[in-house]
Amino acid sequence: MAITQKPFPPRPMNGGGNNPQQRGKRPEKENPNRINNEITAPTVRLVGENVEPNTVVSLREALAMADEMELDLIEISPKADPPVCRIADYQKFLYQQKRKAKEIKAKQVKVVIKEIRFGPQTDDHDYNFKLKHAENFIKEGAKVKASVFFRGRSIVFKEQGEILLLRFATDLEEIAKVEAMPKLDGKKMNMILAPKSKK
Repeated sequence: MAITQKPFPPRPMNGGGNNPQQRGKRPEKENPNRINNEITAPTVRLVGENVEPNTVVSLREALAMADEMELDLIEISPKADPPVCRIADYQKFLYQQKRKAKEIKAKQVKVVIKEIRFGPQTDDHDYNFKLKHAENFIKEGAKVKASVFFRGRSIVFKEQGEILLLRFATDLEEIAKVEAMPKLDGKKMNMILAPKSKK
């Protein structure tokens, strides 16, 4: 007499782990990972603290293992051969992924560029005032874009503007390095200074 094998009961697309009120519920927002019965590969590679390293099993076995642990089967590398899955509480997995993303974002240094404007014939008092501002910006970690604006016929003083910018760079050389040398762009000449890396 032939024995008919009962089909494996469908695994809920939950994301609720072992919380009975959450099991069977999928997060409202679009989720980047396929879970449980959404996974279509015939075999998967399991990773994580709940399994032996580099365990390759059939999808059916993986779902059975997740079901036994009252956790979810989460596909984390669908393009791998075979796809890599993790057995974990899906809600907890999502929370950890979001927290990691926030930590990475927080560590990323946002580059701030402050502009200091001069005229080609800026007097010493105005120059020193703007130099002090630039020192503060550099010490705060910002880059400084020093610009000399030429209005009307003052374009004939472009060499004087370049000398002023190079003097500016020299006065800040202890704390800043020249990232872009003075360059004429239309009716203004720009130079970029960046903070020197701390040793």
